[in-house]
Amino acid sequence: MTPAEDRRFAGLLNEDLQALKLTAKMRCFKAGQTVFHAGDPGDGFYLVESGTVIISAIVDKDARPLATVSAGEFFGEMALLEEAPRSATATAEVETRAFCIGREELLALLEHRPKLALNLIREFSHRVRSLNQKYIDEILQAERLTMVGRFARTIVHDFKNPLNIIGLAAEMAGMEIATPEMRGQAQVRICQQVARMTHMLNELLDFTRNTDHQLVLASVNYAEYVTALGEEIGAEIAARGMQLLIESPLPKVIVQVEPQRLSRLYWNLVNNAVDEMKSGGVITIRAATRGGEVVTEVEDSGPGIAPEITERLFEPFVTHGKQNGTGLGLSICKKIVESHGGKISARSEPGKGATFVFTLPLSR
Repeated sequence: MTPAEDRRFAGLLNEDLQALKLTAKMRCFKAGQTVFHAGDPGDGFYLVESGTVIISAIVDKDARPLATVSAGEFFGEMALLEEAPRSATATAEVETRAFCIGREELLALLEHRPKLALNLIREFSHRVRSLNQKYIDEILQAERLTMVGRFARTIVHDFKNPLNIIGLAAEMAGMEIATPEMRGQAQVRICQQVARMTHMLNELLDFTRNTDHQLVLASVNYAEYVTALGEEIGAEIAARGMQLLIESPLPKVIVQVEPQRLSRLYWNLVNNAVDEMKSGGVITIRAATRGGEVVTEVEDSGPGIAPEITERLFEPFVTHGKQNGTGLGLSICKKIVESHGGKISARSEPGKGATFVFTLPLSR
């Protein structure tokens, strides 16, 4: 027997193979015939001489192929070693001949041939490693597909609001009674939302690449910035039965921020609150200076944060009770705040709403 043939028969030495055959019974199976079912007693293992055997198991009520065993390979060894029922079903794919080695015969043979035991253990280990790698690859593939689905839902969820604004602005611009001023306002709103969507897409791509966004900072009067942004956000959520309040006075301090990115932070926090308040409610924004930073609070009158997610609130994909939620919104908020040199946290009491607090350093 050549080295290739040695490997063909599960890596067993020629003399070991012959010893196994002497204690084995030859069994023949027709195409489609079951060799054994899951749950059958594990009374021996099989060494295929010719043909092919499919190993399958029931997963989610469907028979799922796990492995294909060809000539020179063996199967059924795990039940024999564990002295447990079969965990899978073996079916001849084509007309197949296989040696069946019983438990007692194999144990008696191994007792007198330790080298055979070592070879079998080596082959069993190789089989387990191969199956483990196969399952790892399948799990990774499933996780990749799940990730794609989550990001697709994120895009759909986040684009709904700006698309609605664009639609309303386009309708207003197309009305017969629309004045040049109204059309100009509609154009501005459409351009703002297109820019917002472009920024959201770029940010999402940054998130998937796990790269740091290079900030393009501008000196901004924080009071004026929050007031203008609040008017834009308030107009949108009013149509959804929500009210946005901005407590005054806001601190008229200068901060170094990227306006579009900071806008995404506010939109995410407000949309997160709106999603929680099914029957309407109030969102309040307040800010004050403290030391060398400005502290901003975004408070809602919703049901509060679910206790089971409090500790993981800013981790990716953490969500609770939202049909369209993906759990990326607050994670992105954390990245935005930290990229500006600030910190973000949340506090809540069940039934009394949630308050998100973030800091931004003042310009020096």
